[in-house]
Amino acid sequence: MGHREDLLEGAKRCLLAKGFVRTTARDIVRESGTNLASIGYHYGSKDALLAQAYVSLVEGMGGAFEGDGTVDETVPGSLERFERVWSNIIGTMKEPGSVWRLSMEVLALGDRLPEVRDHLAAAQREAGRGLVPLLMGGREEDVSDETADTVGAFYVTLMTGLIAQWTFDPKSAPDGGRLTAGLRRVIEAATTDERP
Repeated sequence: MGHREDLLEGAKRCLLAKGFVRTTARDIVRESGTNLASIGYHYGSKDALLAQAYVSLVEGMGGAFEGDGTVDETVPGSLERFERVWSNIIGTMKEPGSVWRLSMEVLALGDRLPEVRDHLAAAQREAGRGLVPLLMGGREEDVSDETADTVGAFYVTLMTGLIAQWTFDPKSAPDGGRLTAGLRRVIEAATTDERP
């Protein structure tokens, strides 16, 4: 690997061990075996590197979202698929040292991490674009900006809320089944004259 890749891998390890705020440039250099100047040369700043490392960690979770392959056995856009995908996603939130706690750190300390916040805010649209085909079928490259900004934004909002609940109070946070039951009731109420 070159310095760029070494820095990214070192930053990922630092994030998982220390989080955004407590990770220093020297920590990254020590973990990556590089030098301080290489951070600026390859990424512009420590915060830009940390933001890229976080995005890379999240992208690495994509396989876990698909689970054991049973998602592909469900009808795209169905409630069954919704439940399986969200059960898989929630499964990643239950793991010790979950990458998702870093999201809560950015939300809570965003004003102290403006470069990280800005970089991750820009990445949200692409996160939604990636969730759409997972839940609705199709290919990511075919997801329009309008769909990414509506359906994708809905899924990202749902995910952010789940991350908050699983970080704050995992005992009462919903699993995929409860989430799907709630969605089913919302759909029924929206499509009939019945009210909850």
